[in-house]
Parts: sequence; C-alpha cells; structure tokens
Amino acid sequence: MNRVVNVNKKCYFWLMISSRFFFKENLKIAISSIRSNLLRTVLTVFIIAFGIMALVGILTAIDSIQSSISNEFRNMGANTFSIVNRNSRVSMGGSVKRFESITYREAQKFKEEFNFPALVSISTWASDMATVKYKSEKTNPNISVVGADENYLFTAGYEIERGRNFNLNEIQSNAHTVVIGKNLATELFALNDSAIGSVIRIGSDKYKVIGVLKAKGSSFGASGDKMCILPITSVRQYFSRPNMNFKIDVLPHDSKLLDAAINEAQGIFRVIRNLRSFEEDNFSIETSDNLANLLIENIKYVTIAATIIGIITLFGAAIGLMNIMLVSVTERTREIGIRKAIGAKASIIRRQFLYESVLIGQLGGFFGIILGILMGNVVSLITGGVFVIPWIWIFSGVVLCFIVGLISGLFPAIKASKLDPIVSLRYE
Repeated sequence: MNRVVNVNKKCYFWLMISSRFFFKENLKIAISSIRSNLLRTVLTVFIIAFGIMALVGILTAIDSIQSSISNEFRNMGANTFSIVNRNSRVSMGGSVKRFESITYREAQKFKEEFNFPALVSISTWASDMATVKYKSEKTNPNISVVGADENYLFTAGYEIERGRNFNLNEIQSNAHTVVIGKNLATELFALNDSAIGSVIRIGSDKYKVIGVLKAKGSSFGASGDKMCILPITSVRQYFSRPNMNFKIDVLPHDSKLLDAAINEAQGIFRVIRNLRSFEEDNFSIETSDNLANLLIENIKYVTIAATIIGIITLFGAAIGLMNIMLVSVTERTREIGIRKAIGAKASIIRRQFLYESVLIGQLGGFFGIILGILMGNVVSLITGGVFVIPWIWIFSGVVLCFIVGLISGLFPAIKASKLDPIVSLRYE
C-alpha cells in the first residue's frame, strides 16, 4: 500500500515538473513566433488596443464626469434642499398647466414660520447679462446678478475670501452693497486687495464692494466666480419684473435631520400656499443629491451605449485576431508536422497556439488600457472633470482581452492540433 502511495506521489511530482516545462517551452515558442512575425503582431495588437482604448477611454471619461457632477453639487451646499417653483406640465387634453411663481411674501413668511433648527435663505436670479464697471474697466455683458439675504452664502456653499457678508440691517435698509466673485474681482481690480471698499457700477446703479468670494469654479457652463450678490431688497427695487420668482434654500444644522426638515418644510409651505389636503403640491423640493443622481442616471444610458460600441469593436478585433492566427497555422504547417514527428502531442500544439493568441490579446489589452486611461482623462480635463484611475474597467479590460485571445485562438489551435504530420511534412 505504501509503495503505491509513493509511486503516486512520484508520478504527481514528475507531472508537475513536466507541466511547468511544457508551459515555459510553449511560452518561449509563442514569444519567438510573435518576434518572427513582428509586423503582423503589431497590427493585431493595435486592433485589440483600439477596441480596449475606446471602451476604457469612454468609460473613464464618464466616471470622471460622474465624480465631477457629485463634487459640483456637493459644493453647491451639502445637506441643503430648496423650495422652488414647479415647472409647467401638459395635462390630459393637451392643455398646459402652469404653476404660480413663489412670491417674496410667501418666501418671507416661510422664513418666519419655519422653526426647525436650520438656516433659511431667500434668493432670486436678477440677470445673466449684466455689465459691471469700475473706473475705466468694464466687463462683458455676461455677469450674473443674484439677490439674496444674509444667509445665502452659507446655504449656497460660498465662502468669503476677503471682506464680509451682508448683515441684517443692510438687507432691511436696501443698502447699496455687493459681494463679488473671485474672477470678477481679478478682472476689475489690478490689485485684489483694492476691491474691498471700492464702488462699482452694476447697470445704472452704484454699489460698494464689501466682500470677495473664494474661487469656486464653473458648474455646467455657469461660472460662480463671475457674479455679483446684492441684497434681495435692492434687487426687488432695481431689477423688478412681473411674476418675479423666488427660491428658498434650507440648511439643517444636523445633516441627519434632512428628511425631517423636508417634511416639515413641505407641510408649512402647503399651508402658506393655501393648499387643501387633497390638492397636489404646486411647488417642488429639490436636494443636491437628487439632482446629481438624476444626471448620473441619465449618464448611465451613455455608459451602456459606450459599452456596446466597445464590445462591437472588440468583436471586430477578435475576428481579425482569429484570421491572423489561421494564416499563422497555414504558414507554419511544416513546422507543426516536424514537431509532431518528434513526439509533440496534439494537446501541446493546441496550447502553443492558444498561448500565442492569449499573449497577443494581453499585449493589445495593456496598450489599450494605457491609451484609454490617457484619452479618458484628457477628455475629462477638457470638460473640467477630475483625474481618475478606473480600476474596475482596467480589470475588466484584462479579462476581456483574455477572453478575446482565448476565443480567437481556439479554432486555429484545434485546427493546428488536428493536422496530419505526414501531410504537414510534405507541405511547401
């Protein structure tokens, strides 16, 4: 019994050694074959690399854009929700149902009655095309003007770099003061320190600069650094227009109470707008997370389309690789006959071509992943995104290239292993 066990152990030991030997030998043969057909190999590698580059590049750019969207909405004010006017909609019968704008009286009443532990701010959009002047300096007509109260900077996620925020007295007395964005201060004032206390002209009125915001960057094409924030009472007076719409922002002191604050705000505002229990809301409550998730949800369709395009490209690359491997089998028929004649089994011949196919696939995958990461992040940086390394897509690319190499090499490998050695030796 012990002798049988010892024999089995020896057989297993020699089997392991022979397997490692054959693996190394087949790998050497595959590398040698790749070197001897360098041009063909390079072309095949580039076909696979292009497919992987398209897949990884597009998905890297999408991951970066998603990260950028999340960061942008986080910068707009974390744990904040807004009460805004509800968009009009088409009802049954084709008629358009329009909802009334949120008035200043309603917004002010909500601010007074909302006794939840939270900051409440009221704001309104005055203009997107204002021109700002300081002495001989003048901006293009692309400056945003916002009317806001003393809490707006906190709920909107802005920070003061120099100077100060509005105080309650300035809001109530309709003071001609202004807080400006970083880029606007740089554009108007040669020395940024000279901005505080200077008087600028916005439209036809003059305002004293009391604060400069920290740089915040652009969000979806609109720059938060080229803007003027005026007291909301001043905007109501000098930028007044019919059906002026106001926005209410709420920042709970404790982020865990966000849902409770939303429910409380919804109930209070329904009372303010005289809605009965069976009537639907004629206003909307938006959170930064909801908006970000909505955009990311829409980007998923782009991700699916990009994945399909990349897979189609890889399918074409697999066909090209299979064709080249079949040509390689035809060209090396005599070599296969010699190997079989000196004792190579069909399984060894089959593995030889499979190793070669998989190796070419992995080379294509390596270059494709590198190029895809570079391409995706270049696109991301151009669109204002962040640099990301998509580890999931990197591993996916390696697996896909292995599958492509295996599938593409399987049929040629089987064909090579079934060649008759006598016929192969006579092949010219």
